[in-house]
Amino acid sequence: MCSNLQIRKVNIKDLNFVYKSICELENEELDFEVFAAIFNENISNPNNLYLIAENENEGVGFISFHTQNLLHHCGRVGEIQEFFINEKYRGKGIGRQLIEDIMQYAEENKLKSIEVTTNKRRVENVLIYENLGFTLSHNKFTIYK
Repeated sequence: MCSNLQIRKVNIKDLNFVYKSICELENEELDFEVFAAIFNENISNPNNLYLIAENENEGVGFISFHTQNLLHHCGRVGEIQEFFINEKYRGKGIGRQLIEDIMQYAEENKLKSIEVTTNKRRVENVLIYENLGFTLSHNKFTIYK
């Protein structure tokens, strides 16, 4: 783990770091103006928790967590939407700390479950999530339009 690691809520000043991270994660350059509008909407939504991990004021990773009430759970559940650790900081426990903070938030807010979906091309993520205590319990189907 990085000795000077700090985890805090994301704010508007983190837009560029999050944008670059998501572009790297998705391996494409996204429309910055559209991204910024969605980012601002999401970080201001009280049902969402966005956290950034910093090492001496340098962003090294972040996680976004959205919650909602679902009928079939008869309560509030959360889903990790995006999760990114800068390549040179992977394997240092930063991702685990971000997940632990999400789990603590879920416990404090009495969430029924935490879900995460990973793209099939990110095969290594399945093992990472299993090591963090997640179980492969659902299939997710998508139609792109």
